[in-house]
Amino acid sequence: MALFGDPFRRFFLSPTIYRTSPGSTALLDWLESPTAHIFKINVPGYSKEDIKVQVEEGNTLVIRAEGGKEEQQGKEKDVVWHVAERKTLGKADFSREIELPEDVKVDQIKAQVENGVLTVVVPKDTTPKPSRVRNINITSKL
Repeated sequence: MALFGDPFRRFFLSPTIYRTSPGSTALLDWLESPTAHIFKINVPGYSKEDIKVQVEEGNTLVIRAEGGKEEQQGKEKDVVWHVAERKTLGKADFSREIELPEDVKVDQIKAQVENGVLTVVVPKDTTPKPSRVRNINITSKL
């Protein structure tokens, strides 16, 4: 019962802000600057054609990769694979889902792959928000 009285219980009981596929080796760094959220994901062996970056359900950044397999796979009939630990062979190799904050410009997201690292830049919406304070007129009768 002590867990439910703990103010930090939300870290254990709430859904995570990002999800990863089981066995994924796509390690993620999430940095925040005054103007953008920056995601850096290890994607060694994947080309830009192997990776898909999408925004789903309004504010969920989804990153998936398929392919990136060794060049010899399937080319030579007499080659036998004994161990394949660096890449999964077949299905999607990894996927990451990241719930984005509300203050981002989803239509201006940019992504780049360089030296085995995918960098996704999600610009922040820095325009001032209108005040959410609304005055209610008080009358003597409803």
